[in-house]
Amino acid sequence: MFAGFSADCHGRKAIVTGGTRGLGRVIAARLAEAGARVAVCGRNEPEVLPEGVVFHGVDIRDAAQAEQFVGHVSKQFGGLDILVNNAGGSPEGQFSDVSPRFLEAIVRLNLMAPMYLSQAALPHLVASGGGSIVNIASVSGMRPSPGTAAYGAAKAGLLNLTQTLAQEWGPHGIRVNAIVAGLMETENSAETYGDQSAQARIAASVPLLRMGTGDDIANAVLWLSSEASSWVSGARINIDGGGERPLFLELVKGS
Repeated sequence: MFAGFSADCHGRKAIVTGGTRGLGRVIAARLAEAGARVAVCGRNEPEVLPEGVVFHGVDIRDAAQAEQFVGHVSKQFGGLDILVNNAGGSPEGQFSDVSPRFLEAIVRLNLMAPMYLSQAALPHLVASGGGSIVNIASVSGMRPSPGTAAYGAAKAGLLNLTQTLAQEWGPHGIRVNAIVAGLMETENSAETYGDQSAQARIAASVPLLRMGTGDDIANAVLWLSSEASSWVSGARINIDGGGERPLFLELVKGS
């Protein structure tokens, strides 16, 4: 990815939440390919996992389960070096229409779960002599998010959490960074972006003329998990192909 960059993670122990599908699965597979021992979690075990990846059934929205999961993985692997808070997402819903229960569920998954897991991981990362926490955030946390207000608010909170923990936990040798993911292709792209024609139009609106892939995010996670980024902490790294084109430019062009 970078000149002189080594993706060697042999001997490192990692947790990737939401690592059974989508971006998380690619991240988990890439860390395993680089030599890490990787644990992923979810409520349903997939039929097939990438080589070198183990599954734990857990609901990370529950603080007690999150703590037990992290402790079990650390005991199983003999320590913990990397935590990737990737699990997240939200169905669309107008803020005026969604229930308090819906709002709480979205915030619990996208913000509270990373809090629970990071807090649970702290003593294990300290015992390992430090480590790396990578939070997978979203452009929705940096600009208005109509239709997914709770999700955008939670991701904005995750970005603040990233910078705060980088300062609080830096003296322990723990680096905390966020990847701000842009428009991404996954196996569920059609649910988010529409049919192939709609996706092609969206891709054409990105400066680099394509949507992102799991590999784009996984490459950044590898770097942030390695010694190549040893003085990078509290960073927000945009992986978005150059960003979304402002709507007013299209309106001006149309006029």
